[in-house]
Amino acid sequence: MVSALKRVFTILVSAAIVLIASNTAHAQKGHWEQAAPFPEPSQEIGGTAVDSKIFILGGLIDAQIPKAMVWQYDSVTDKWTKKKDMPLASHHLASIGYKGKLYVFGGGGQITPGGDTWVPLNTAWVYDPDADTWKALAPMPTRRGAAVAAVVNDKIYVIAGAGYHPGYTGPLFGLTATRPHRVMTTNEVYDPATNTWAERSPIPTGRNHTSIGVVNGKIYVLGGRLGSVFVNASATDVVEEYDPATDSWGYAMARMSMPRSGVAFGTYGGKIYVAGGEYLDNDLVGAYRSLSAFDPVANAWTELPPLAIPRHGLIGGMIGNHFHVISGHMQSGAAGGVEMDSPRNDVFVITEK
Repeated sequence: MVSALKRVFTILVSAAIVLIASNTAHAQKGHWEQAAPFPEPSQEIGGTAVDSKIFILGGLIDAQIPKAMVWQYDSVTDKWTKKKDMPLASHHLASIGYKGKLYVFGGGGQITPGGDTWVPLNTAWVYDPDADTWKALAPMPTRRGAAVAAVVNDKIYVIAGAGYHPGYTGPLFGLTATRPHRVMTTNEVYDPATNTWAERSPIPTGRNHTSIGVVNGKIYVLGGRLGSVFVNASATDVVEEYDPATDSWGYAMARMSMPRSGVAFGTYGGKIYVAGGEYLDNDLVGAYRSLSAFDPVANAWTELPPLAIPRHGLIGGMIGNHFHVISGHMQSGAAGGVEMDSPRNDVFVITEK
């Protein structure tokens, strides 16, 4: 009886959160539109915007088998084009656009045929959209997946993620919910000019499946997952600020409105936008519709009109004032199978900074 009452209470609280998000949406203006749907719906995909295009890559087949797909969305023509596959099928990638090219780091992969499918990778690639070619870069010092990447002053910072315990030198194995592994505090910086890596101050709160944004030369890491790379781990609402100029982490910022991981994110007008995500505990398994904007200067969050369909494991791409929120899974984890992978390409048009 107590468990049933708790479940009802959880549902009521979740409904209240959605109502609050709707009631406070007018604090910042914008509206949703729909663009051409994604041709190959998937979850745990990588991707981001590069100039006026968005790239989606990798992901999982039925939440298990890595994919090598690469798709390009042209915001001018509202059309998708299949591009050359990744050199290695992988998922949970960190990706960032820089000087017209797409940089991709780490993730999870299958390095032997028929072997484990969540082996943490240290691969680094650059994709040239004009030539439709991939080039291998110096590998990351640390193997990890579900990390995030950001550019400040022509350097690419790859932060957090999940992988092996420090000092592990044994055979490579795939991460599972029951096999011990480590959530990372790792902060490594890549210099595209010299193709070299360096270690930087670790993030205070190790996490994975997180989000990231850059405002006024500082990096912000928002939310994510603690304890494991899988959704049975605790989600967090913690936001932390990193200053690359001093290689230091500041005090924790205003927390997110709700703990969540596996979100889409993008930055525009000095604000970081975070959409969707997932959450799991003993009573609730689900994906979020929420769209929130974080203003680091004001150290405050604003709730905006939510997604029409909840999703996690999706990607975000910011093209001007258009925030594209693409694909993902409409339930937490793999619940519902591939039928729950969404083709939606929702666009939040920001009409006020």
